[in-house]
Amino acid sequence: MRVLKYLRGHIPAVVLIVLLLAAQSFCELSLPAYTSRIVDTGIQSGGIEYAAPLALTDKTMDGVRLFLSDDDAAAVSAAYTEDNGVWTLNDTAQLPELEGIFIRPLVMYARLSEQGANTVLALRQQMQGGLITHEEILARGEEALSGMGTLTDSVLRSAAVQFLKTEYAVAGLNVDHIRNSYLLRTGGKMLLLTLGMIAAAVLCNFVGARMSAAIGRDLRAQVFRKVLSFSSAEMDKFSTASLITRTTNDVTQIQAVCVLLVRVVLYAPIIGLGGIVMVARTKTGLGWIIALAVAAMLLLVGVLMKIAMPQFRAMQQRVDDVNLVSREVLTGLPVIRAFHRERHEEERFGTASAALRDTQLFVNRTMAFMGPVMTLIMYGVTVMIEWFGAKSINAGNMQIGDMIAFSTYASLIIMAFMMITIVAVLLPRAEVSATRVDEILRTRASVRDPRSPEPAPADATVTFDHVSFRYPGAEDDVLHDISFTARPGEVTAIVGSTGCGKSTLLNLIPRFYDATGGTVSIGGVNVRRLHQADLRALLGYVPQKGVLFTGDILSNLEFAGDVSEADAIRAAATAQAEDFIWSRPHHFLTPVAQGGANVSGGQRQRLSIARAIAKHPQVYLFDDSFSALDYQTDAALRQALAKQTHDATVIIVAQRLSTILHADQILVLDGGRIVGCGTHGTLLRSCETYREIALSQLSAAELGEEG
Repeated sequence: MRVLKYLRGHIPAVVLIVLLLAAQSFCELSLPAYTSRIVDTGIQSGGIEYAAPLALTDKTMDGVRLFLSDDDAAAVSAAYTEDNGVWTLNDTAQLPELEGIFIRPLVMYARLSEQGANTVLALRQQMQGGLITHEEILARGEEALSGMGTLTDSVLRSAAVQFLKTEYAVAGLNVDHIRNSYLLRTGGKMLLLTLGMIAAAVLCNFVGARMSAAIGRDLRAQVFRKVLSFSSAEMDKFSTASLITRTTNDVTQIQAVCVLLVRVVLYAPIIGLGGIVMVARTKTGLGWIIALAVAAMLLLVGVLMKIAMPQFRAMQQRVDDVNLVSREVLTGLPVIRAFHRERHEEERFGTASAALRDTQLFVNRTMAFMGPVMTLIMYGVTVMIEWFGAKSINAGNMQIGDMIAFSTYASLIIMAFMMITIVAVLLPRAEVSATRVDEILRTRASVRDPRSPEPAPADATVTFDHVSFRYPGAEDDVLHDISFTARPGEVTAIVGSTGCGKSTLLNLIPRFYDATGGTVSIGGVNVRRLHQADLRALLGYVPQKGVLFTGDILSNLEFAGDVSEADAIRAAATAQAEDFIWSRPHHFLTPVAQGGANVSGGQRQRLSIARAIAKHPQVYLFDDSFSALDYQTDAALRQALAKQTHDATVIIVAQRLSTILHADQILVLDGGRIVGCGTHGTLLRSCETYREIALSQLSAAELGEEG
């Protein structure tokens, strides 16, 4: 059901596929009946479809009438016209009705004629002379039939048809033409049915392929949109490797099974039930063989699914593990080489890969067991049908064509169940994939837009009012009772030891996380009351690790969307990135590799800063964004930045004090609490934590404390 729900958006395609499957199954189920007719009627009966004559000689007609009732004799006289000693049927549409009249009398006449050429003539003369009655003649006919053994409809019809083949030749009909005409007519119908079946199957596959591709496309888009809505809390819950696996591998599994559902799971029951109906119509009495085979297959599938289902879940987790290790190794390759840990990482990857291999081998071996057993069941059914069918043919209860048709229908029924079992092999894995994808789609982002958002404020004052924060699942707060105000035209710096919560504090402003206590506001409006897009439109954010995207330098600087080329060039100049950009052959159109791998760390930081500046935001957020810059570039950048951001609110997280010495307000964090607030000079005198940080980075001369 998890997988089926993905078909809801493609109802027209599903309806069309169902109609095509119905057409295909109709054609396929009709073919065995025609095969039976080819064998029984076309070959054995010489193309004679009914045990009612198209023509009879005058002698045979007189003999057959001896065994007809008065009403039947009158019906026969009305249906046939005599000409030159041959009685010819007036309308072939009467054949089915006349068959019931003729079949037994024809066989009686044939059997008595075999006893002697004048036997029937003598009986007619005796009846005309009043020596015997009509009932006595019928009794003689029944006595002649008793020598044929068990008189089933099949036996009687076969005998009647064999007699008619001889009679037609005597009556002057072309028996070869009758046979060939029937074979060509029936074969032509079979050819048309086959072509129709092929056309329906091809069109069904085409529609199914397009539909499954659309399902995969839509599902990937849904997952991608959902991931984009996740806050950092959800991103921490799902690893990047797992999200990639779910968006690619798991969606592909669902996509493959969706087309199998409509192509096989819908088709197999139609064929199976249709085959059962057609088998019931053959009245062979061998239906119990199919019931036994189906029960054996269901038992086999149930046992295998019970064993394999848990392993499918484990296999997807193993794929996640391999992706995780691969991603870590590829991302950290320089570090691995620097510390000569290649062997260790090979062992790590080998362990994850071996776990996946072992799980896959177990599942594949389990599923491989099913193929031979299914084949054994299918051939066992064929042998049983032929064994018991031969006995029925020998007893006169079945014709060869009926056994062929029954065997074909049995094969269709078993193949239908085999198709379902093949899907049953794939469904557990798809069910696991659907569960994993649903887990993403059903995850509710912890950071959501308000139902009635307030308009974005014109004032860019950022205020923290008794803010506390705790990571999801953590026992203790990371930030405790944080209160401060950052005003436009001022630079607010945040310093502190590693792990004291500086970046976490900054992440509360763009709502990468939501504060668990207190309020964060911009212009007096709680950031929770703003639409996320409106909130982030106010901000220019530069992350701790510069992130660039595949493209060129200009496309990265225009990343905010509403940025002109002139703004991008000016921003690059402010960020001190012009020199290295113009030194490249293609300047601003220089290609940027994934993650900015083809530029240095300092260049990546400067481009990230330029990207934020080009946006002209009201609030600048710098998360330790100057750490990779040399002192000269740092100083030049800060001087240019001051002119660019003179009317904006600037909040800088810094490890290096030289970056924020001239800040209007410096917040000192220690253990998630503000332990000092003021200018550089004030904090040197009043805050011991700040003084320790300053003395660890700057000389006494730089601090003005040489005495």
